Amino acid sequence: MSPVYRGFARYKGLNTGKEKKAIVVRRTPFTIQLTIATGEAKQPVSLGVDAGYKHVGLSASTEKAELYASEIELRQDITDLLSARRELRRARRNRKTRYRAPRFDNRIHTKRKGWLAPSVENRINAHLSRIEAVLRLLPVTKITVETASFDLQLLKNPDISGKEYQEGEQLGFWNIREYVLCRDGHVCQHCYGGSKDPVLNVHHLESRRTGGDSPDNLLTLCETCHKALHRGEITLKTKRGQSFRAETFMGIMRWEVLNRLKASHSELKVHNTYGYLTKHARIENGIAKSHGADAFCIAGNLGAERLGEFFFQKQTRRNNRQIHKLSILKGALRKRNQAPFEVKGFRLFDKVACQGEEGFIFGRRSSGFFDVRKLDGTRISAGISYKKLHLLEKRQTYLMEIRKEEAFPPLPEGRGLRA
Repeated sequence: MSPVYRGFARYKGLNTGKEKKAIVVRRTPFTIQLTIATGEAKQPVSLGVDAGYKHVGLSASTEKAELYASEIELRQDITDLLSARRELRRARRNRKTRYRAPRFDNRIHTKRKGWLAPSVENRINAHLSRIEAVLRLLPVTKITVETASFDLQLLKNPDISGKEYQEGEQLGFWNIREYVLCRDGHVCQHCYGGSKDPVLNVHHLESRRTGGDSPDNLLTLCETCHKALHRGEITLKTKRGQSFRAETFMGIMRWEVLNRLKASHSELKVHNTYGYLTKHARIENGIAKSHGADAFCIAGNLGAERLGEFFFQKQTRRNNRQIHKLSILKGALRKRNQAPFEVKGFRLFDKVACQGEEGFIFGRRSSGFFDVRKLDGTRISAGISYKKLHLLEKRQTYLMEIRKEEAFPPLPEGRGLRA
């Protein structure tokens, strides 16, 4: 029995199986609709939201029992896709039109108040979408969201204080390039002057389109080493410094999610809590660290009986809009980058029954053979005929499977709360 079904039946106090007091509305999450009148009495249901950059935890509970638990893995490819689209458009314009100087007076963020980057907006909408999905299942009366603020300068320099906050690492330099050259002592960080090349370049350790122009992503190389690196003749041992992408996102979205929830659900109690309170409640009650466990603690009903299992959800891309591959084959043939929409009645990411297990279609061939896997990448079958598959659910933006909750390891003797 799925956690939602058991939790919902427990919430209503009904045995709906044999007496046919309910009908099945949805398979995942397993949702039932009552066919009998039960009155208007409701128990207060609290929803805890553990917001995050890569993962989101949700838990809905009453004082006695947890009714719903889930962890969502968000998409991480938004920036890459937008950058690839920008490069393709620029290349196409260069091929088909005369040169046109870039214009900076037509940017959308100067016209629309409250504009956010698409990668940030996508994650915020994902938080709101999953919260709305729970509100459609259960009569939630209170929503608690964990918000967090990060001191990026303190993360970079633990000894920072006072006016040093107003004096960044690039103070006194004209630009980032000048700062990086000075930081590296105007010496190539690969050969350390061995090439005798006086020309110095600033190299991006991680692609500029994903890593940006942060000083932690830049390194001084002489032109000889720089060209050899791009030819694949040498390999750098240096890795990029710490990225604060996730911390920056949390700083942006912590109030955005809260304010949007308050605006769209003024009838509910919507408020925030903080990470140190969540951590204390989790350790005090001997609960293993996970996004779903944090959400359970955020909800506040620490005496409730936990489900022991949760829905793991993976956000996927809806459409691939790139029609052709970039590489042109012999004979000037451009191969399509899009697979057929449907093969033998099955689509990409459809949930199917395969060899006695539930999995998702991760690969398909026009011959009717499919690659079926679980969401953690475990392969059920590398190539199985469509005749041996049974369709359970059509693909959705959020793929779902049930997972077991991990147990909390015991504390060593003589120790209290964990740090």
